[in-house]
Amino acid sequence: MVNSQDNKQHNNPAGKEGQSQQAVSRNNLRELVEESFQHLREGDVVRGTVVAINDNDVVVDIGFKSEGIIPRSEFVDREGRLTAKPGDEVDVLVERFDEMLGEIRLSRERAAKIRVWEVLETAYRDGAPVRGKVVERVKGGLAVDIGVRAFLPGSLVDLRPTRRLEDYVGEEVEARIINFDRRRANVVLSRKVMLEAQISSQKEETLSRLEEGMIVTGTVKNITDYGVFIDLGGIDGLLHVTDISWGRVGHPSEYFKVGDEVKVVVLRVDREKERVSLGYRQRFEDPWTHVEARYPVGKKIAGKVTNVVDYGAFVELEEGVEGLIHVSEMSWTKKVKNPKTLLHQGQDVEVVITEVDVEKRRLSLSLRQAEPNPWEEFATRFRVGAKVKGVVRNLTDFGAFVELEPGVDGLVHVSDMAWTRRLAHPSEVVQKGQEIEALIIAMDIANQRISLSIKELMPNEWDEFATAHQVGDEVEGFVTNVTDFGLFVELAPGVEGLCHISEVERRGNQPLSASFERGQRVRTRLIRIDWNEKRIGLSLRGIPQPEPGEGKSVEPEQEAEEIAVDQVPEQAEAQAETPAETQAEAQAETQAEAQAETQAETPAETPAETQTEAQAETQAETPESPAGDEPQES
Repeated sequence: MVNSQDNKQHNNPAGKEGQSQQAVSRNNLRELVEESFQHLREGDVVRGTVVAINDNDVVVDIGFKSEGIIPRSEFVDREGRLTAKPGDEVDVLVERFDEMLGEIRLSRERAAKIRVWEVLETAYRDGAPVRGKVVERVKGGLAVDIGVRAFLPGSLVDLRPTRRLEDYVGEEVEARIINFDRRRANVVLSRKVMLEAQISSQKEETLSRLEEGMIVTGTVKNITDYGVFIDLGGIDGLLHVTDISWGRVGHPSEYFKVGDEVKVVVLRVDREKERVSLGYRQRFEDPWTHVEARYPVGKKIAGKVTNVVDYGAFVELEEGVEGLIHVSEMSWTKKVKNPKTLLHQGQDVEVVITEVDVEKRRLSLSLRQAEPNPWEEFATRFRVGAKVKGVVRNLTDFGAFVELEPGVDGLVHVSDMAWTRRLAHPSEVVQKGQEIEALIIAMDIANQRISLSIKELMPNEWDEFATAHQVGDEVEGFVTNVTDFGLFVELAPGVEGLCHISEVERRGNQPLSASFERGQRVRTRLIRIDWNEKRIGLSLRGIPQPEPGEGKSVEPEQEAEEIAVDQVPEQAEAQAETPAETQAEAQAETQAEAQAETQAETPAETPAETQTEAQAETQAETPESPAGDEPQES
């Protein structure tokens, strides 16, 4: 039909005018196409609308006189499904166009890449965040798909270094571009920057609303030996180990684990240093509020050992209430050096409250008081003056400890082992492990002390001698020591007297050692008997002396030793191990030196010496009295 009409117009004279009009229309169309092509360049990215889809191509209208064509494959996903339909708007890249044919070839993929780079560049300039999916782990970090392949360093993945970067693969992350180079297709991301910005914002908000005393909910972030860090939202608060419980806390992990949500009390807020102190035990009542009423002194109660130290053991009576059993309160019968030999952690024990100090939050406990006191039981059966038997357990320089009953020891002081004999060491009388008999002379049950005496069960040589003699009696003895101030003379076994130099007749200033020697027999007169000090004063003036050969016929030490063995079998057995001569000599020297020091320091204050000096002056002025006369007492 179109061809017949054309022919009619051609044959008709008026058709010439129509032909001229068609020529003009073609020229105008050509100009319009050329004009449109002048605004379209290869490489431009424009937005178009899908108008048709065929088996090979997708036709897109980009607003020009001609429509563009894109390969259908660019609209198919990995599973082979078509992702476009007529009416969809898409960004396309002008790859090439033919001016003569008016044909335009477009690319959606290349346009998408260009558009992504433009968007990323804008985000980099503005500091805006970008989102992407972690594709894989690479050396030093992660590869992230944000439209293009970007690199996320491992040190910038989180606020703290993360060792298991594999856990992020497949996850979507939000990050900020910190390095951008489009020419080299290099994009570096930082997730840490984003998290720090978020936390900073949350921290300001959290600090502004926190007040001391308020209860807040947080998440356990980290656990250390000294406490727990709890995330309150942008800021971490510290729950110190001492604020976890009113009782003893071995380790915070006993109460919490990472990830737990807990309610805590805000104790202190330091906004300048951005520090928050938290408390967990403050949510509950302080058990020490009622301790004084619940645990009075003297009450017996059960508890559990929570800790054993060198100086004692801590016992928990209830949660938050602990007391200390000092090492001295663990046993009546044993001297405990190491508490771990008696108690161990977790052991159930019965104790007695001995002291309560609520202000210092201290409870003193006693383990031994929960059991019968052997000292008190001993005191009910024995009194001062009672005769007891025991075994010598230990010897010291000052005496011997005797075990009377299990857990009950008494002390025999060295001064209570013999009446007159001076002992260098208790081993001269008793031996370790020896069973002895003694007399109780003092008892202090409160301080667990018992004083014993061995000599109270022995004859008192001094008292017997003093009772059998009186001032003026003449007695014989042996010189046991010669000093510058006088002679010590043994009058009987265990009885010694002092003859002052003023009571010895001498030739001029001749020393006593020139006329007397140890072991020499002498005859003396008693001029003083002091019952309080147990001292005897002697005089040699006007008394005929035995012949010099008689002095050594019998050794005084041997005589004394024989008598002592007969009187005290236990002492004799101990002394039999040591030569009698050596012991007697040591004893005589010790006694002589002690008495000599005492008497020599104050000769004027001693009545006997005052008396003898007066007699010496009288005798110097008058003729010498007969040998048998006794000096007159003042």
